[in-house]
Amino acid sequence: MMSFLLIFLALMGGAALSVQSSVNGRLGGAVGLLTTAWLTFVLGALISVLLMLFAQPPQAMTLLDAPRWQLTGAFFGVFYIVAMVFSVPRIGIAAATVAVITGQLTMSLLIDNFGWLENARIPLDPHRWAAIALLFAAMALIYTGNRKREAAG
Repeated sequence: MMSFLLIFLALMGGAALSVQSSVNGRLGGAVGLLTTAWLTFVLGALISVLLMLFAQPPQAMTLLDAPRWQLTGAFFGVFYIVAMVFSVPRIGIAAATVAVITGQLTMSLLIDNFGWLENARIPLDPHRWAAIALLFAAMALIYTGNRKREAAG
C-alpha cells in the first residue's frame, strides 16, 4: 500500500510540475524569464524555511556537514526552471514536458546503469532500452504534431 501512495505522490508531483511549467511559461512571457525564475525561487525559499522550522524533524547532518558535491543539486533546479520558462512559450507545454521527462528518464537510467552519484547499479536491460526509445518517439510525435498544427494554422 505504501508503494502505491508513493507512486501516487510522485505522479501528483509530476502533474504539479506541468502546471508550474505552464503558468511560469505564460508569466515569463509577460514579465520576463529571470523575473519569473526569481519569483519561483523566492517563494520556494520562503515556503521551505517555514517547513524546515515547523515541520522537519531534526537531522543527523547539516548542510555544512554534507559532502560538497551533494550541494550542487540546487543548481540543477535553477537550470530546470529557466529552461522551462524559456521553452514552454516557444514549443508548448506538452513538447517541453515530454522533453523533460525523456531527459530525466534517460539520465536516470544511465545513473542506475553505472551507479553514478553513489546509487545502486541497476543494469540497462531490453525493457529499459525500450522505455528510452518509446519516450524519444513520444517526444518526436508531440513535437511534429505541434509543427503540423502551426503550419496549418
